[in-house]
Amino acid sequence: MPYINLQITKGATRDQKAQIVREFTETLVNVLGKKPEHTHIVIEEIDDENWGFSGILTDDFRKQ
Repeated sequence: MPYINLQITKGATRDQKAQIVREFTETLVNVLGKKPEHTHIVIEEIDDENWGFSGILTDDFRKQ
């Protein structure tokens, strides 16, 4: 039973999330031969102020 936990910053549309779920599932089917009905994908959206990289918070980076 594949399980994918994807964390992204907020802002993706419902259609974009549906595409991610579809394409990730297709990849697991095509590459590993997994059954789609056994594949679970969770998308967690994180506020920009709770995500950092390169030593700064994402919301500060986007203000630059």
